[in-house]
Order: sequence, then structure tokens, then C-alpha cells
Amino acid sequence: MAKIPSTQVYLDIAQIRDDTVILKDGGLRAVLLVSSINFSLKSEEEQKATMSSYVSFLNTLEYPIQIVIQSRPLSIEPYLKELAELEKGQTNELLRMQTKDYRNFVRELVQLAEIMTKRFYLVVPFDASGSLTRPRGWLARAAAVVNPAKTIRIQEEEFARAKKELLERVGHISTGLAGIGLRSVELSTQHLIELFYATYNPDLAAVEALPEIGQLKIEN
Repeated sequence: MAKIPSTQVYLDIAQIRDDTVILKDGGLRAVLLVSSINFSLKSEEEQKATMSSYVSFLNTLEYPIQIVIQSRPLSIEPYLKELAELEKGQTNELLRMQTKDYRNFVRELVQLAEIMTKRFYLVVPFDASGSLTRPRGWLARAAAVVNPAKTIRIQEEEFARAKKELLERVGHISTGLAGIGLRSVELSTQHLIELFYATYNPDLAAVEALPEIGQLKIEN
């Protein structure tokens, strides 16, 4: 029976390391988790100020960015487990029954109302040379065979330079978002892997948590 290829084979991602997504074409991507603001609750003057700040922020960019909005069913299993433990520890029968009823109420409410949670991400790009992922040309490939240690060292130096440029962009964008009233945080390597895991395996991610980086099995 033929082995079914992993989802990794079809992705443009070559590697995730040092809080950075490395694409197969050598490009780098950083991902920011961004807070939200309730625009409709602001006054007309505040809305105009926010829009003006947003336009000014976009005008400072010399490269494209990607805004991603993800909607997921609200997960309350950890909270329900806490309530179950609290219920077990209740010595008062009335309080125990009330805790049980409340736990059932919360579970049914989330299921019936189909409560969703939204997360906002901003993808920051830096397109480096393709040599970050593989040697270019027959001469470069031959050099990699003859002196692989030197090739790896060159690739690491190129990655460090590209990573520095990417971090400068991340800092610039974070400052611009703060001017609009938005908080942002760069996703770590573990969080990046969890993000793509949940994106491409939403049903599985809802019932099976991803292990830590050191326990992951990566297919080539």
C-alpha cells in the first residue's frame, strides 16, 4: 500500500527556526499576533484619528504585508476540567450540584451558540536569496559536495543577515501598529509550528495538542 504523503510536502515552507518561517524559495517570514480594537464603540473623531493613523502606517511601508484573520470555535475544555475538579472537591452537596449545573450550562451554551474566537495575524516578509535553502547552479552544488561545512557556514551567514533585515521590519511595523493603538507580539518557533498545525489540521488540533519542538518528528 502506497504511503500517503505528509502535508509538509505540499507546503511552501522549508523550515521553521529562530522564530522565523523559511520558505523553499529562500524567503523569510515573521508572524505577529496583533490585538484588536472595537472600532464601532469609538466616537466619530476617534474613528477618523484611527483611520488616519492606519493610512499613515500603510504609507510608510516599502514592502507588502499580509493580514490574516482566523476564526475558530471557542475552546473551553481546560475551563471545564477546572470546574470538574472544583466539583469533586466540594464538600457541600448543594455547592457541588450548583457547580455541576453551571459546568453543563457553559458547555451547552458554547455548543448551541457556536461561539467563535478571532485572532489577527500580520505576516512580515523578507525575500532573501534562494541559497538559504539550497545551493544555486551546478558550480554551487559541486562546491557543497566538496566542502559541505563551508557551504553550511555561508548559508548561516546569509540567514543571519536576512534575519537582521527581517527584525528591522518587524520593529518598524510593531511601532506603527502601536501608533494605531494595537499591541503586537512576534510568534516564537513553537507558536509558529502550532499555528500552521492548527491551520492545516483544524479537527485534529481541537482534540490533540501539539508536542514540544524537541518531541516533533520532521519528515524530509
